Amino acid sequence: MSDPFRPWRRDLPAAAREHVPSPVRPHVVSVPVGPEAVRKAREAVAGRFGEVGVATGSAFADAVLLVVSELVVNVLRHAPRSSVADVGITVGAGQLVVSVADAEPRLPDLEPDATGAGLRMVAELAAEYDGDVSVEPAVGDDGKVVVVRFGMPS
Repeated sequence: MSDPFRPWRRDLPAAAREHVPSPVRPHVVSVPVGPEAVRKAREAVAGRFGEVGVATGSAFADAVLLVVSELVVNVLRHAPRSSVADVGITVGAGQLVVSVADAEPRLPDLEPDATGAGLRMVAELAAEYDGDVSVEPAVGDDGKVVVVRFGMPS
């Protein structure tokens, strides 16, 4: 009797492969908090666009980079404990996820009436691509992670 939980095989017919979710590919860069933080974060994320299937110069790429900029600016303004911002981009299952982690444990209020203009803009950009914004405490550490999900355009 064969094992029904055999490992994935590349020689399966195309019809079988198309139902397998694409692998998740996380990329994280630690950006020192300072005058060059936004530029370095944008360059790091833009440098992964070709690898994760985002067309450089597209409206989607511009939206993602604007979100990265705003989230890093928020670290500069509101996270005085942070010496670095960990900026992540992950693609998988039809989504692109941008995350920015810092050492400030205070979580922003994401209610529409409570957010500043920057987070409102981030939420609006995410919504344009069937996405959302969330924030969570950092795992095993003081601090938080702001997560923005986008549906990948076809």
